[in-house]
Amino acid sequence: MDPLYVIPDIHGHKDKLDQALALIHAWSGAAARVVFLGDYVDRGPDSRGVVQTLIDGIEAGQNWTALRGNHDQLFLDAMQGTMEDAAQFDWWRSHNMGGSATLASYGIETAEFGTGWANDVPQAHREFLTQLPHVYETSDLFLCHAGIQPGVSFDAQDPHDLIWIREPFLSDPRDHGKLVVHGHTPVDHPEHRGNRVALDGGAAWGRHLYVAVFEGRDAWLLTGAGRTPLRP
Repeated sequence: MDPLYVIPDIHGHKDKLDQALALIHAWSGAAARVVFLGDYVDRGPDSRGVVQTLIDGIEAGQNWTALRGNHDQLFLDAMQGTMEDAAQFDWWRSHNMGGSATLASYGIETAEFGTGWANDVPQAHREFLTQLPHVYETSDLFLCHAGIQPGVSFDAQDPHDLIWIREPFLSDPRDHGKLVVHGHTPVDHPEHRGNRVALDGGAAWGRHLYVAVFEGRDAWLLTGAGRTPLRP
């Protein structure tokens, strides 16, 4: 069984992304199957570089799948002018949400709600964000950015929940039929809860960007020294 590598929320930290990809390449080579769990932009210093790295890899034929995160959706909404109002736009640009860091990475010093600043973002980047899928599935795993609505079939999940949900998903103990692999909610260290695996280690705030490996439902964390089992 070919391993599946999973990289959670990157949030503009291209240096951490480069390290994670180099680690995967060292263990499995250029043909490694990798799924990214979304949130490529905001907070970190080089959102543009992260997006370009993903575009370049996919165009070069890497076996990569990049999923949609809530911050990717916010950036897209900001560019398309589909946010609710200027207040939501300002909230996205706040330090906590990190949109201002994304704008800076594109050389955009001033941006106002509903103006034409989005033209300064390369078209390829806008198209990349527009086409991001919400989910990736195997026979054993269901991967998405944030989680699922418990009790709802996978094919009936609300796209909003897939990129935004926390509760009741995080506290629900039931088996979902597949192991749900997600990011979105930062944890001190990746957690295997039996029915779900949380991988966002807080790279957005300068902490470690973890790499997980799955074979069926079996999970490990990948380090320079090899695999470390990740168990319930």
